[in-house]
Amino acid sequence: MICDTCANYVYDEDWECYTCMVNMDEDDYYRLMSGNNKDCPYYQDNDEYKVVRHQM
Repeated sequence: MICDTCANYVYDEDWECYTCMVNMDEDDYYRLMSGNNKDCPYYQDNDEYKVVRHQM
């Protein structure tokens, strides 16, 4: 899992830590944490310049 680069991984001022903003159900969370699904289905690349580099 590469949460650090995900657009859904944001700083929560109330909890004073980084958290995932995706509202997963229990089944999705279990699959993600059990290691059966190494890639998060909700991962969004936080690279704003990815499209620009692709067009060059």
